[in-house]
Amino acid sequence: MGFSWRIAVRFLFEGRFQTALVVIGVAFGMAAVTYITALVNGLQENTIRRTLGVQPHLSIRPVKDVPLAARLPAGAQATVAMITEQPRAQRTRSIDNWPPLIPMLEAIPNVTAVSPMASGAALAQRGEGSRAIALIGVDLDRYDRIAGLSEKIIAGRFRLGPGEAIIGRELADDLGVQLGDRFTVALGRDTIDSMRAVAFYDAGVREVNRRNVYVPIRTAQSLLGIPGGVTNIDMTVRDVFTADRTTALLAARLPYEIESWMQTNSQLLSALAAQSLSTRLIRLVMMLVVVLGIASVLVVSVVQKGKEIGILRAMGATRGQMTRVFLLQGGLVGALGSVLGAGLSWLMITLFTALVKGADGKPLFPIVLQLDVVLGVGLLATLCGVLAAAAPARRAARLDPAQAIRL
Repeated sequence: MGFSWRIAVRFLFEGRFQTALVVIGVAFGMAAVTYITALVNGLQENTIRRTLGVQPHLSIRPVKDVPLAARLPAGAQATVAMITEQPRAQRTRSIDNWPPLIPMLEAIPNVTAVSPMASGAALAQRGEGSRAIALIGVDLDRYDRIAGLSEKIIAGRFRLGPGEAIIGRELADDLGVQLGDRFTVALGRDTIDSMRAVAFYDAGVREVNRRNVYVPIRTAQSLLGIPGGVTNIDMTVRDVFTADRTTALLAARLPYEIESWMQTNSQLLSALAAQSLSTRLIRLVMMLVVVLGIASVLVVSVVQKGKEIGILRAMGATRGQMTRVFLLQGGLVGALGSVLGAGLSWLMITLFTALVKGADGKPLFPIVLQLDVVLGVGLLATLCGVLAAAAPARRAARLDPAQAIRL
């Protein structure tokens, strides 16, 4: 062990009470930073999972019908044309030549799943009961990779054959439908079909359970009057916060309307951004507290050990060696505090998971103490310790040996 290391460790042990206090302070600061980071990350992931669990990250749709504006004939006199355009009623449109798009979309590196769909508004009826629904025709395997529908099935079998439908729990209650019962789906006077409920799902959102009815894609295509067509192509991406970039990439290549979840959930995105900003501010404040705590203890240490520093300087210790002594003390205090803080944060997360439960008796949301967060916070604590020791180290290096010994 080098000279600076030996002296730094000896100084820490000689003032073990002060050292213990500052290490504990650093530990609690680092535990708070790590715990809050893990808590906010878990909360955001849970919020995104619940929000996007029933919707795709990106959706491709055909361009809406837009009326052509009237034009003045060439050479007309300068007059102001007041044109009132009546919005055109939107008919069910299909994405042209969509099958070749699927492999092209799947080849995009950030894309994890692609699912063509045929959807439209309809009316579900059984006896005297009727409810407005969204009829959604899907390829069940592809759609399951988008929305995880198989995980939301609470009764019945996860399958879709001709004439079969998967409906939400609330819609089943509203219509009085049990597994195996039939109900009618109507899109107009002449477009009516009978469906058999083969499974019930619970998406965790009551309005979704009341609205979405899943049928085979060919059935929906026939009822909607778009044989072989699809009304939209849903996609998921690996990193949900890069959905806008993928949207911009596709918008430059495809003549369709492309919308990401970040556009349809702007308020949620603002809330997540506010949470992230709050977490960063808490980190900054805690780091400042750690720096000031370590710096104050080391400044006192320089004053207390002025005579020892003077003797070491008189024996030949250089200014650089004395600077390194205090820098090492700051780094060691930060490192020890971060190790202890990691253990405290793990204990806090364990207690939160065990004690804070939802109405169903399960944890509110999963919290994971990620290794990269622990290592990042530990490295930051060590760096803060070194930075906090910079001023005391310079003061110790500038002490005049003769004056220090005389004091």
